[in-house]
Amino acid sequence: MDPILATPEALRCGLVLAAQEGDAARRLAQRAEALGFDSLWAGDHVSFHVPIADSLTLLAYAAGATSRIGLGTAVYLVPLRHPTLAAKATSTLDRLAGGRLVLGVGVGGEFPPEFEAVGVPVAERGARTDEAIPLLRRLWTEDRVSHEGRHFHFGPVTLAPKPVRTGGPPIWVGGRAPAAMRRAGRFGDGYISHMASAERYRANLEQIAKSAREAGRTAVPFTPAAFLFTFLEDRFEDAHAKAAKLLGMVYARDFTEAAKKYCLLGRPADCLEQMRAFASAGCRHFILAPLSDAEAFAERAAAEILPELAALAR
Repeated sequence: MDPILATPEALRCGLVLAAQEGDAARRLAQRAEALGFDSLWAGDHVSFHVPIADSLTLLAYAAGATSRIGLGTAVYLVPLRHPTLAAKATSTLDRLAGGRLVLGVGVGGEFPPEFEAVGVPVAERGARTDEAIPLLRRLWTEDRVSHEGRHFHFGPVTLAPKPVRTGGPPIWVGGRAPAAMRRAGRFGDGYISHMASAERYRANLEQIAKSAREAGRTAVPFTPAAFLFTFLEDRFEDAHAKAAKLLGMVYARDFTEAAKKYCLLGRPADCLEQMRAFASAGCRHFILAPLSDAEAFAERAAAEILPELAALAR
C-alpha cells in the first residue's frame, strides 16, 4: 500500500440493510449488532428498476434501534440533491446516531430517469459531485457559508446543529470509473469499490494514492472498502445461478458473467478465499450485500465468516 494512504490495520465487516419494512429492518439491525457486525449500510436511489427505500430514512430508523454499530450509505447519490439539503439531512442523522455515520458517496447514472425526475442533467453528475463534496464539509463545520460556483449559488447560510464528529462524517467515495478514483484521492476519507475484481481493486488504490499525492495530501487517514454482493450456498454453481438471476432483475441486464467475476459465491470458506484476495489488495472494510434471506445470511456469516476476518489480514 502506498504510504500516502494511512489505512487501518484491522479488518472490519458490514452488512447491507436489505429490509424495507419496519419490523424486518429493526430485527435485522439489532441482530447484526448483536452478532458482531461492524456496520450497517443502505443503498440509495430516488427511483430504480426495483423498489428501494430512502437511504438516510432507513439508516435513521436503524440508528434508533441500535446503539453501537456503524451506519453508512453505499452509496448516497450526491448529484440528485442540493448540497445544503444533503448536509442538513446527514448532519441530523449523524447526531441522532451519536456520530456513527459514514457517508459513502457516488454519482450514479445507471438509471437516467431519476435524474430527469429531480431536474438534474445526468451529464453533470460528476461535476456536481466534485463541487458538492467540499461544500458538505464546509456546511458541517462552518457558519455563514457562502458559495458561488458552476452549479450551486447560496449564502451566507448556517446549518445547525452540526454533526457529532469534528469535521463531520467521513466521506468514502464509491465508483468504478477513473474519475471516481481521482475523486477519492482528492476528497475522500475512504473508497468503496463496486463490481471490481481484487486485481482491479489493487490498481484502483494505486490510482487513488496517485491522485491524493497530486492534490498535495499526505498521510491521509483512509479506509478502503469493498461492496460485495454475496450468495451463500453449499454449491458454487447454485449460488452463481441464483445470484445471476436476482442481479439481472435488479439491474435489468444479463448478469451471468458479472456475477461470476464480482460476487462472493458459494460456501463461507469459498467467500473467505475471495475476501483474502481483496484484503491482500488493500481492502480493510467489507460491505456484504446478501442476495438471499438477510437474517439467515447474517446468522451464517457471523458464525463462519466474521471469526476468520483477523486471519485474512495476515
